[in-house]
Amino acid sequence: MKVLIIDGQGGGLGRQLVAAVKERFPEIEVLAVGANSTATGAMLRAGADLAATGENAVLVASRRADVIMGPIGIVIADAMLGEITPVMAAAAGQSEAKRILLPVGQCDNIIAGVRDMPMAKMVQEAVELLAGWV
Repeated sequence: MKVLIIDGQGGGLGRQLVAAVKERFPEIEVLAVGANSTATGAMLRAGADLAATGENAVLVASRRADVIMGPIGIVIADAMLGEITPVMAAAAGQSEAKRILLPVGQCDNIIAGVRDMPMAKMVQEAVELLAGWV
């Protein structure tokens, strides 16, 4: 199984996701793609098996992934202060992979009906959802 984790800005959420997935499922191949090199570096240091940066990396990796994880903004064009291009959002959103998206408020999108919780708790819930597909 191949899990793609996409993040931008400082890569903090992506770093937490990579670490949690690798801790729970060390056998899973985790590919980290950052919208910028800072995010990519953070995820690589957290234990990603492979890492790349930028629009084309999201496009290619989205075709190869079984599961895509990241903030909700990865499927919304111009989210994350413009780091997510329309091509990146379409690639992640149109992929045949399952998606586990975290409702992060910094993406300027509010999801009604979603309770507010600490990021660490959201990451753990995301990993539990992944367990259903492993």
